[in-house]
Amino acid sequence: MKGQVVATNESNPASLGANPGLSSTPGYGSRDLFTETPFVRKKKRTEYLVEAIFFLMTLLMVVPLIFIVCYLFYRAAPALSIDFLFSAPTSGMRGGGIWPALLGTLYLVILSLLVSAPIGVLAAVYLNEYARDNWLTRIINLAVVNLAGVPSIVHALFGVGAFVLFARMGRSILAASLTLAIMTLPVIIAATKEALSAVPMAFREACWNVGASRWQTIRGIVLPNSISGILTGIILQVSRAAGETAPIMFTGAVFYKAISEGDIFAYGLFDQCMALSMHLFTISTQVPNVPEAIPYATAVVLLGTVLLVNMLAIVFRVYLRSRKKW
Repeated sequence: MKGQVVATNESNPASLGANPGLSSTPGYGSRDLFTETPFVRKKKRTEYLVEAIFFLMTLLMVVPLIFIVCYLFYRAAPALSIDFLFSAPTSGMRGGGIWPALLGTLYLVILSLLVSAPIGVLAAVYLNEYARDNWLTRIINLAVVNLAGVPSIVHALFGVGAFVLFARMGRSILAASLTLAIMTLPVIIAATKEALSAVPMAFREACWNVGASRWQTIRGIVLPNSISGILTGIILQVSRAAGETAPIMFTGAVFYKAISEGDIFAYGLFDQCMALSMHLFTISTQVPNVPEAIPYATAVVLLGTVLLVNMLAIVFRVYLRSRKKW
């Protein structure tokens, strides 16, 4: 009896997981189940085409950038040296180095960052975490977005009126830094708001459910989990502040300023200063017979300064992202 049951099971195709209907259908074997259909092949061709287009767009952005940077380094090579970085201009800007301009740029960027970063972050925290969704808040958000697109020359005129004349700061590093801070403030606010909005609401609700206040939730949960996005806005601020010419030209930058070579405290807050962006503009358009390598070397130093600051911020951002738990 037992042998008969076994024989019955072996003779039953259903017991082996086979489908008599499929196996008996002509041309529909087990291998045909995984054969690509024309529809699948068409989708794959479309996918490859789209991927190739995206890769081409990436090359169109990256290759010209690499070419420009290599070209700048090639033209700047005869003038680049340690002495070029830490010596003052000589012979009416036709020789020497760029130390006063390099130091002035660092002063302007750091001071504007110290002003704009705290104000921008705190303003974004209020708009995203505390402010109610009403017509006033929407107007403020619209104003922040529009201010980010205002031309730099308009900010320069505002800096002249607000800081140089009204606040009686004169044409100084402080006035120029505050002008740059006002100019870059909308970028930091917008980037910080996006970073705060990316933190899941469930994180806030979990803290509120255990009795934490709104500020305790922001300080302990929201800000730590959004710090990488906040640093993105600060990176953009550094890049724009270092490369702007018009705002500092009207508020604090000068054609030439004699300072001690290698002295990092050579400028005071109410002194005028040189800056790399204005120095590059000056020697390229206003000073005749400048050796060709000097403007290119100045551009390379300006680019390197921005990249160095950005690299430090990016490394810090990557470190913070690696510590995130979600």
